[in-house]
Amino acid sequence: MDRAAGCRLYLVTPPALEPAAFTDRLAAALDAGDVAAVQLRLKDADDDAIRRTIDALRPVAQARAVAFLLNDRPDLAVQSGCDGAHVGQGDVPARAARTLLGPERILGVTCHDSRHLAMQAGEDGADYVAFGAFFPTGSKEVMHHAEVEILAWWSELMEIPSVAIGGITAENCAPLVQAGADFLAVIGAVWGHPDGPAAGVRAMNAAIAAAGRT
Repeated sequence: MDRAAGCRLYLVTPPALEPAAFTDRLAAALDAGDVAAVQLRLKDADDDAIRRTIDALRPVAQARAVAFLLNDRPDLAVQSGCDGAHVGQGDVPARAARTLLGPERILGVTCHDSRHLAMQAGEDGADYVAFGAFFPTGSKEVMHHAEVEILAWWSELMEIPSVAIGGITAENCAPLVQAGADFLAVIGAVWGHPDGPAAGVRAMNAAIAAAGRT
């Protein structure tokens, strides 16, 4: 994941899903427009359930040259052929995750609203840093509220890409794009779109493109 292509979409899966049924929804979303990465986030599943879900969804993403990342578990990411992992501040430390993943797989690190955590993540080998939440979100309890200025600061000073997350929609994403976010991580804007995930991807990509032209 790099910033050469401008701001791109980064999909995070819903907190609960049935792998076989979700496969078609994921394929429809990825076939609808540009998506840089898919992060599988299953917070309350056991290892066997996570592996089964990876086996169902990973080929869908990788067949379309979309990076498939696993939340929290760099060890399982390696074992199951994922393209990388995303870790939070309460998960495996970034430096240890980098060691587990090796140099080829992608490492993303949650940095909330903290410049210090982002700079530390960069030193620890992160391939991208994630800031947020920028807007209210129903996907998780929001403990940290990030301001748009942190994206501009990071974009001006650092070469490592940034991911913006937290309640992002086609209607509110323009300031994040214009501030320099390299990726927009979304859940509800795609999976909860009233016309289906393909329409959600098209709407997000159209909004990103429009913001980039202003």
